[in-house]
Amino acid sequence: MILPQFLRSSQARTIHALYGAIVAQARSKIFYADFGVPDTVEGRFDLIVLHLVLVLSRLGREAETGQRRGQTLGQNLFDEFCRDLDGNLREMGTGDLAVPKRMRAFAEAFYGRQSAYLAALAAPEPRAFENALARNIFPVGDTAGSVPLAAYARAAERQLDAQSDAALFSGDVVFPDPEAFAHVCN
Repeated sequence: MILPQFLRSSQARTIHALYGAIVAQARSKIFYADFGVPDTVEGRFDLIVLHLVLVLSRLGREAETGQRRGQTLGQNLFDEFCRDLDGNLREMGTGDLAVPKRMRAFAEAFYGRQSAYLAALAAPEPRAFENALARNIFPVGDTAGSVPLAAYARAAERQLDAQSDAALFSGDVVFPDPEAFAHVCN
């Protein structure tokens, strides 16, 4: 039967488009040049995680309405993230025996950040999110970028909430322009 094959192919295109948009946004030079995110493997990982958490949170809210589609898409998106990390580790020369250990560390980092970011976004104190970003993304003592990054991420969360399910499920995700937040101060 051709229908399941078509559905898998369509889902793969959607995941590819969503994950590609997340990575492209996380690689925006302004985050590193103006926000002060370290332009390192860790800094890039952290920005991908931030954007992934925001998209997964939006898909999870869709799933709360009884739709399994959001949950399934979110899981497939997370799986793509893991495949990408695995491929990057191998490309950087990490040996086959070390990859599972590194992947475990990445998973722990992802889930820790996801928990911290979602709790901080839901907290009544606006500084909670800035503090979570400062702890996880910025070097100790150099956390000025957490204020504009928090403003950007909150705007991204609102923009994702405003996007239709149909757009997201077709792989169309739009993030705000980070340049609009580069000079946000305390």
